[in-house]
Formats: sequence, C-alpha cells, structure tokens
Amino acid sequence: MKRTLLPVAACLFALACTQSHADSVEARCDIYPAGDDHASRMLACRFSQRQGYVTITREDGVVYDLVPDPQRAGRYTDQDGQPVVRDDDLGDQGLIFRLAGESVYVYWSTAALQPTTDNPTAPFSTDDYDATTLLRCRGAQAADFGQCPAGILRMDGGEGSVVVLSPAGEQFTINFMRDYVNATNREVEATLQGDTWTITTGSGEVYEVPVAAIEGG
Repeated sequence: MKRTLLPVAACLFALACTQSHADSVEARCDIYPAGDDHASRMLACRFSQRQGYVTITREDGVVYDLVPDPQRAGRYTDQDGQPVVRDDDLGDQGLIFRLAGESVYVYWSTAALQPTTDNPTAPFSTDDYDATTLLRCRGAQAADFGQCPAGILRMDGGEGSVVVLSPAGEQFTINFMRDYVNATNREVEATLQGDTWTITTGSGEVYEVPVAAIEGG
C-alpha cells in the first residue's frame, strides 16, 4: 500500500511566508476580462514576491508589477498607477488579483497546462498512487457530465483519499473516512447511493466516486 503525502502548495506563497527573501514559483494564470465570468486565456506564468512587492510574468510577455499599499492589506498599485485588489477566495489553490481591466487568477498547480499524453488520467499515475481513474464530474455552471482524472490513495479498513483535477484545473483531495467525508480547501456534501458516492462542493461542482475505486478489488 503506497502512503504518499497529499499534495499541498508549500507555503502557498501567501503573505504568511517570509518576505525578507524573494519567493518565485511557476504557476498558471487564467485571465478574466472585467465583468466576464469566462476566462479569455489560460497560460503559464511566473509568480514572484519580495517584501510584499508582487511580479506576475506571463509566458506571452505581459508583466504585472504590483506595489503594496503599506496602509491596507491586499491592496496594490500596478505599473500604470491603477489600483489592484488581491482576493484570497482560491484558498490554497492560488490568488486572484483584480486589476482595472481584468482579473488574473494565479493557480499554483500547472497540471491543466500539461500536454495531452497517452495516459488518460494524467497528471496522476500509478507511480504515485495505488490506482488512477476517470470520475464522472460536472463543473459548477455545466449542464452535462464530463470526466475528471483522479489518483487514489487507499488505506486500511476501506478508507481512502481521492485526489481530483477539477474541470477548472484545480487539484484537491476528497477524504473518505469511516465516519465522515471531507475535502481539502472546500466544503462538500457527500451522499452514498448504492455503490457510488456523489460529492457536491459548495460552489456547485459534482463528482461521482464509485466505492470500488476507494476500496479496490
């Protein structure tokens, strides 16, 4: 039985990290035009922070240089002198920066940017998990179900953790324990119908997890 540490973004590059040294990480940036709820672009980027100053460098050459407001936490001024607000609604998945003309969603996980491979459950493989699978899933605004790749870490007594790549490209973990079901960085409601768990997140995403996937054969 493999016992692998659940993936967590170390230090999360939130302001809890030390600011005396520069922190820099490869990330994914989703760009939302102001007033739009659909991303216009998803691309690789680099997030850097030093003493509260933030630089986001997109792979297409666009750079955001954000100067912190010493009087107000989470407020910045960009390179054009325009106000910027940091939003922490992504939890440990990343950060949101709301600029005058667009919002930049910075995700620590870059899995959604990986090219398609022969492994349909990428980025999960049996090198790191006891099993992998494709779960029936539905995004918060979607009408139809699709498929989400998942990696399974099995434990004794039929317990286990399922690490899922959501339709939005966020990676999170659902823990199926004997007396409860919960998830990392989001509220979930779990219902067992027959041999399938239906997991509904607070934002309206739905995932179907067969009991057999958790317990194994």
